[in-house]
Amino acid sequence: MPALAARWSPRSAPPTVSRVIRTTPFHERLKALDSQGLYTHWQGRLSALRYSPAPKHEYFAVRSSVGVFDTSPLSKYRIEGPDAERFLAGVLVRDIRACPPGRGQYTLWCDDRGFVMEDGVVLRHSPTEFVLTAARPNHGRLTDLAGRLRVRVEDVSDASGMLAVQGPRSRTVLAGLAPEVAALPVFAHTPTSVAGVPVTVSRTGYTGDLGYEVTVPADGALDVLDAVLEAGRDHGLRPFGEEALMVLRIEAGLPLLDVEWTNSRLAFTDEQRVTPSELGMGWMLRGVEDPTRPFVGRDAIRHELATGGPRWATVGLVVDPANWERLHREAGLLPPVHEHPLPYESLLYDAPTRDHQVGYVTSLVYSPVLQRHVGLARVRPELASPGTRLQLEVAVHHGTTTVRACTATLPLFDPPRRTARHD
Repeated sequence: MPALAARWSPRSAPPTVSRVIRTTPFHERLKALDSQGLYTHWQGRLSALRYSPAPKHEYFAVRSSVGVFDTSPLSKYRIEGPDAERFLAGVLVRDIRACPPGRGQYTLWCDDRGFVMEDGVVLRHSPTEFVLTAARPNHGRLTDLAGRLRVRVEDVSDASGMLAVQGPRSRTVLAGLAPEVAALPVFAHTPTSVAGVPVTVSRTGYTGDLGYEVTVPADGALDVLDAVLEAGRDHGLRPFGEEALMVLRIEAGLPLLDVEWTNSRLAFTDEQRVTPSELGMGWMLRGVEDPTRPFVGRDAIRHELATGGPRWATVGLVVDPANWERLHREAGLLPPVHEHPLPYESLLYDAPTRDHQVGYVTSLVYSPVLQRHVGLARVRPELASPGTRLQLEVAVHHGTTTVRACTATLPLFDPPRRTARHD
């Protein structure tokens, strides 16, 4: 008899089976608002693709009123100790020493060769305590880099949920629950409470709009979510999923891991790798010559900048809407305006003859608010100036042709409310 059968019979309790796919602290409530039941797996947790038949409705909730997105699957690390600042200054590309308590930074971290591994947001809570979020697990690497420094890296991913509240009415909704939120500038954060639950609210997000993220203890997540949903009822609040988020983040010029770049440790070749400058994040390198901050990859980045610069420049791309329409109508087709990013890279040329490839598009989508196709692209540095005319390769009737496009400054959509202070 097989060993398992010898230990178990239909009359006994079944053997324990671990759950591979988990849910977030907000899932129980959000699934009741989900008419589609479509999920992807984000770090072993269910993440809604969309809540309604048309993700455009969710998109417009964020651009015109307020939407909520469950960002709980993000990995979260509490980094604390007398050497915490010194540790992060040696890991992160952006200089954490310039970030005072109560503020945060969007940042990158690299390998020894100066290629980007991942990105995330770090919030500074005190001179010796930080919280870093990342799209993928990084606990092992962070612990290894800590070495003998007086710093502790704790994975607190399961201890809390995170709810993004985004859109022009997000301040009104949250300030009604926690008045301190109204005065927060961009990338500031504050401890407060919602529905009697202690939370941290930061003015951050991944939509390129006015928005906040609420970090809440897992056991209080539903109480906080209920309070936010009720406060947003008269403001058109609705949950939005990953499909709407992809359109929002492309308009905002925000890169995505595994789309705009590959973690350098997982890439097979250097063609799959990018440096901070090539990813469009060269502005983070201010002070790279400072010898008191020898962060991982610094020497390689300095060498890149001193020997001709990056191979690529990241730019925005805007497709000529009249040319797009004519191209398809002449083929007897309705011009497609789907709000779904293309799942593959599109090539860029300097002329319709396609003799010389000069770059490629990493993300391309139709923007409802801009009413044209826009994207994130990587081009040769000499072609990075805004307004440079290029040709984008597209497929029509089982063959390829090109449509006119031009480079543009990122972000492609940048409403003043994103950074404006409260009136």
